[in-house]
Amino acid sequence: MKRGKRYKEAMAKVSQEQLHEPPEAVKLVKEAANAKFNETVEVAVRLGIDVKHADQMVRGTVVLPAGTGKDVRVLVFAKGEKAREAESAGADYVGAEDLAAKIQEGWLDFDVAVATPDMMAVVGKLGRILGPRGLMPNPKAGTVTFDLRSAIEQIKAGKIEFRADKAGIVHAPIGKVSFEEDKLLQNFQSLMEALVKAKPAAAKGQYLRSVVLSSTMGPGIRVNPSRLM
Repeated sequence: MKRGKRYKEAMAKVSQEQLHEPPEAVKLVKEAANAKFNETVEVAVRLGIDVKHADQMVRGTVVLPAGTGKDVRVLVFAKGEKAREAESAGADYVGAEDLAAKIQEGWLDFDVAVATPDMMAVVGKLGRILGPRGLMPNPKAGTVTFDLRSAIEQIKAGKIEFRADKAGIVHAPIGKVSFEEDKLLQNFQSLMEALVKAKPAAAKGQYLRSVVLSSTMGPGIRVNPSRLM
C-alpha cells in the first residue's frame, strides 16, 4: 500500500515505546489516517482485572458528547402505546413478534436493539442470534426499559456500550477521523472517565495497563495511562 507524506511524517513520531499525551495522540491518529473512507477512531484499553471473577467484570455505557459520527439504526421491541412512543422518538424499526420472526430468518440491518421489559419473553428467544453480535437488549446497558424516549434519544446522540473481553481489554469507538481534534479528545476523555468510574473494587494493582488509540486502517498510538486516572 502506498503511504502518503502525512502518514510517513506521523509515523516518524511514533514508536512502540513512546507514550503520548492524549492531545498529541489524537493529533497523530488523524495525521496517520490515509484510507479512502472516513475511518473510525478507536480506543483499546487493557485493564488490570481478572475477568474470570464476576466481581471484576467491567461493563457500562457512556454518551459521547460529540457523538459517534455514525447514523445509528435503532430497533425497538414494543407494543401499543410504547410502540407509538418509540416511533415518535425516532426509532428506525418498531415491532414485536413480527420483528422477532424477521430476525430469526436472518435479518439484522440494525445497530442497537431496545425492548420494554414485557417484551423480553419474545426477545429472549433471539439470544443465540443477538447475543454473539452484541445486539441483545440488556438492563445494565439501559436497553431494557419502559423509558423508550430517553433510551432512543441517548443512543441517537452518541451513547455507546463498553465491555471488557476475555483478555480484559475494552474496545470502543470515539468518533471519525473527520472530527476536529477537540471533539475526539472530548469523546476520549468521557470514555476514560466512565472506565475509571467503572473500576471494580476487587481489582488490584494498576488498573489502566495500556491505552492505545488508532484509526480503522492506521497504526496504534500509545497514550500515557498515568495521565488518565
